[in-house]
This record gives sequence, C-alpha cells and structure tokens, in this order.
Amino acid sequence: MKAVMYNYNTWIKYQKEQKLIMELENMLIKSGFTIIDKVEHYFNKQGYTGLWLLAESHLAIHTFPEENKIYIEISSCVKKYFENFCEELKNIK
Repeated sequence: MKAVMYNYNTWIKYQKEQKLIMELENMLIKSGFTIIDKVEHYFNKQGYTGLWLLAESHLAIHTFPEENKIYIEISSCVKKYFENFCEELKNIK
C-alpha cells in the first residue's frame, strides 16, 4: 500500500448532536468505512466532541452551539470511501 492520506474539513450550520451523530455514522457505513470504535464527550454546559476510529483512519466532529457551528474533519487512506463520504456530506451542509 502506498502512503497516501485524503483529508477534508468543513464547518456546517449547527444541528442537534444526536441527529448529526446518527447521520454521520450511517454515512460512514454507506461510504464503505469500517468503524472500529467511537469516543465521545458532552461538555458540561454545552458542546460535543466525537471521534470515530476507522480501519481506514478517522472522523472527528466538534460542536460550537454558542456560534451555531459544527466542525467536521475526515481523514482516510482509501480514496473511494473518502470521496463517497464527502459526496454524502454535501447533503447535510
């Protein structure tokens, strides 16, 4: 395997975390990724950080409810899955 990483990050308008978490997990699976584990933290007052460890790299999200923003970053060593996910991501922006 050649050492190549594909990476994309973006900001989207804030949504409820639970809805977005389910959407992103479904998008990862639909795109072909293998989810190994998920770590998440809900901050005391507001906000959420989630990290999906993938066999093919990772997805991270950070919410900023006070600014109505969510930061999403996907990294992958599999171009096809990466492109599939990025295409799906356009539907929730």
